[in-house]
Amino acid sequence: MKIDFIGAGAWGTALAIHAARTAPGRAAHTVCLWARDAAQAQAMQATRVNARYLAAVALPEALQVDVLPATGAWPAVFAHSELLIIATPMAGLRTALAALRGLEAPVAWLCKGFESRPAGGGAPDADGRLGHEIQAEVAPALRAGVLSGPSFALEVARGQPTALVAASAHASVRDALVAALHGPSLRVYASDDVVGVEVGGAVKNVLAIATGLCDGLALGLNARAALITRGLAEMTRLGLALGARTETFMGLSGLGDLVLTATGDLSRNRRVGLLLAQGQSLAQAVASLGHVAEGVACAHTVVRRARALGVDMPISEGVVDLLEGRRTPAEVLAALMARDPKGE
Repeated sequence: MKIDFIGAGAWGTALAIHAARTAPGRAAHTVCLWARDAAQAQAMQATRVNARYLAAVALPEALQVDVLPATGAWPAVFAHSELLIIATPMAGLRTALAALRGLEAPVAWLCKGFESRPAGGGAPDADGRLGHEIQAEVAPALRAGVLSGPSFALEVARGQPTALVAASAHASVRDALVAALHGPSLRVYASDDVVGVEVGGAVKNVLAIATGLCDGLALGLNARAALITRGLAEMTRLGLALGARTETFMGLSGLGDLVLTATGDLSRNRRVGLLLAQGQSLAQAVASLGHVAEGVACAHTVVRRARALGVDMPISEGVVDLLEGRRTPAEVLAALMARDPKGE
């Protein structure tokens, strides 16, 4: 299979490394990783490592690296691709999908979140779109879907055991992702609940900021467990209001991704919460990461979307108050603990 990865950040690089590796029981693929930065692409070609985002893992010799051309050239460049994987941040998804709208090959995106501002146009009410909603606007004829689940890029690149979910309304997209990536170190499960998988991937980033805040304030393991559990309830309420299925949130892209991102030391969103609890400003916390923390970008949109649907999300509301400077970490905690008692 000919697989093209658009975007050479940590996650795109990690999956490209995995796809390019030969393994028992998995067919060999022709894999190309496309970097937007020409200097980065040249350095990766010369050193066989992505020093900017994933310096600890060498690129397999079979993995090709090239410079991503202007979007106008994409139809010709990717005309013979058998699977296209978009590995941009959420902010770049609209532009990428629009550039690929005429292709026949299956397309999947890796980014998790709600679009905070429509790039390059869109409907006046487009603020707050999930990936599949963006695709419906700009490339409705594409056979497309999302790959999500509990996964740190470094561990996937190292070949450590991981399980993901390939979600699409099209069986051919799910099948292509399984054929491309399923193997001894990476299990890929299929789902047709795109809404549930995307909501889980978006909201867990916001909740991870809250959990980092909890840990940074040294509130204890009881508080962390309560926060994760009630956060899962928030996530599920929003997902059901958007048309998802309950059972999706009990799986890899819901509970699994939430636990990993809220507790793992490699989590960028959790790190933001930890740094805010230590007294850093939001700008300082984000600048220290060196990577995108999608929870910061989409927290406001999660809350706006929930309010429009009448969904109660107090933890996410508290995160937005913190990010916008309306409350201190201690005040956010006090507000959550002061809520009236209710049935679970």
